[in-house]
Amino acid sequence: MSVLIAGGGIGGLATALSLHAAGVGTAVVESAREIRPLGVGINLLPHAVRELTELGLGDELAAIGVATAENVYCDRFGKRIFTEPRGLAQGYRWPQYSVHRGELQRLLLAAVRERLGADAVRTGARVVGFDDPGQRDSVRVHILDRATGTVEETAARALIGADGLHSAVRAALHPQDGPLLWSGIRMWRGTTPAEPFLTGRSMVIVHDGDAELVAYPIGGGRVNWVCQVRMSEPGPLTGEAAWNRAGRLADVLPYFEDWRLGWLDVPGLLTGGAEILEYPMVDREPLPWWGSGRVTLLGDAAHPMYPVGANGASQAVVDARVLARELARTDDVPTALAHYETERREATAAVVRANRAMNRAGARTPEELARVTDTYRDTTGGDVRTLNARASLSCR
Repeated sequence: MSVLIAGGGIGGLATALSLHAAGVGTAVVESAREIRPLGVGINLLPHAVRELTELGLGDELAAIGVATAENVYCDRFGKRIFTEPRGLAQGYRWPQYSVHRGELQRLLLAAVRERLGADAVRTGARVVGFDDPGQRDSVRVHILDRATGTVEETAARALIGADGLHSAVRAALHPQDGPLLWSGIRMWRGTTPAEPFLTGRSMVIVHDGDAELVAYPIGGGRVNWVCQVRMSEPGPLTGEAAWNRAGRLADVLPYFEDWRLGWLDVPGLLTGGAEILEYPMVDREPLPWWGSGRVTLLGDAAHPMYPVGANGASQAVVDARVLARELARTDDVPTALAHYETERREATAAVVRANRAMNRAGARTPEELARVTDTYRDTTGGDVRTLNARASLSCR
């Protein structure tokens, strides 16, 4: 009997690979009928790159990603305020990679199908509920076949809700959870064919009033960009603020059309994007508990966070490795899941809170930026010496 993972995103696929490496049988169900390389850029921090490298994916990551060397903070005229080395340049034993989210997902999917079998990921199927009556050996999982509309029931050794921000597994476990919480910031994201800037492996963060730009190369002659504009005070996500949609250049360009960095054409970057996505910046309050019995949560389903610390996908990868280690240590699944939650719940809650603090920070002097970035790194488990010295999460 296999562990069943709801969700074939980065967290779900990393979990499948981690469980397989630990000798734990697993299967994945994914709502999308076809997993395609969609999306924009993300960052994998050294703590996640370490785990994926230990899963044997180091060369593949290097082939699709750009090893980020520095974060450059500057004003809208290109004046440099603060520079922070990143990845190997910061002293980590593992790089930080900037990658296209869809290409990373495709890499993980190919590895899952190669190692677990071609049918290890079932698409067009969504977990819509479960019954965990306290039986010793299984949880009964209800799966909707999107093609036929039928709901079937299957037994699983455990159910892992890695089904993202709008998780059905989380909703079943926490029906009183409430709406997503909006920071008051809207985000426009895109990728544009463009040459890398500065070192060629630089990420730039530009702040001016209520507007901010983050841009970095992701390989393939592309630069990923994120524009953030504060639109209102924080509050529940409702009405017109609600979730993602196709973005319009006319909505975002006016905030950035007079930005002149010199070494990066900001208006040209935004204008040259083939597709613009628009999102509200959201998270949720950390949960007092994740799961129960043979059911738990992972990644965005467990701890959605503001995308300001480049930590969302990275924390999901670490979740996956800890979960696999605990399930491999004992046949007592509820105990293993409880140990996993004990190790990861408060650690990720600290990241959620740190991302909020980072988003609120008004730091703009070099000293303030150094303090904020150092505090963030220490709070979120990214201390260089600690990571370099930590024992492997692998159970073999």
